[in-house]
Amino acid sequence: MSVIALRNATKRFPGAGGRPHTAVRDLTFTVDAGEFVAVVGPTGCGKSTTLSLVSGLEPPSSGEVDVDGVPVRGIPDGVGYMFQTDAVLPWRSVLDNVAAGPRYRGAGRAEARRRAAVWVERVGLAAFDRYYPHQLSGGMRKRVALAQTLVNEPRILLMDEPFSALDVQTRALMQDELLRLWQGTGAAVVFVTHDLEEAIALADRVVVMTSSPATVKGIFDVPLPRPRRVEEIRLTPAFIDTYREIWQSLREEVERAREEASRRAA
Repeated sequence: MSVIALRNATKRFPGAGGRPHTAVRDLTFTVDAGEFVAVVGPTGCGKSTTLSLVSGLEPPSSGEVDVDGVPVRGIPDGVGYMFQTDAVLPWRSVLDNVAAGPRYRGAGRAEARRRAAVWVERVGLAAFDRYYPHQLSGGMRKRVALAQTLVNEPRILLMDEPFSALDVQTRALMQDELLRLWQGTGAAVVFVTHDLEEAIALADRVVVMTSSPATVKGIFDVPLPRPRRVEEIRLTPAFIDTYREIWQSLREEVERAREEASRRAA
């Protein structure tokens, strides 16, 4: 049984003039335990809405969204969510930022800090555990955010363009770091990105969404072995062939979204 299953899931929001705006429609795909699925599509097509449906932050207007075979009626247990902007608290040190999750879940202060210290070390920040967010680089803050998410040992990891604000070199390092820390955890990952190269380098499958209102246009397997180093894997013929195949599908939707935006602007 799949950990995550969307079946004809549709989400509508109130729109201008009282007419509903359909963000996503008839979404259907699954994610298994230990599987890394990336979601790509044109800007504003509803990729983040998909994560909101899985996380329980938004209920579907119609269709079904299940986690572990149970319809999502609230935030399911075992879900970790990493946003585009990090959620580090400026008045807390690195260690105490990472310890906050276990504390909220009922762990005592000493136990929470012990668990946090393990993850601070795993993300390479043991020497900076007493630093505050304003003393850290952008990449280091992302490492804190990653530790904040993984310290709770989520069964489902939802990631909404978490590395998009980073420079190219730091982004590649964080992609490798994510793969290293995720490998072997058994967590199901849904990773939203605008970057097709990032999607292919990380994922087992890539879901291509149509222009708004988004639905699933195609699902592509990524035939690249694990473990991976993203900068090395991008140079292989298999990566290039996979990119070419998926881009042919994605390009049509990007062009359609651009034409629609131009039409509205006119």
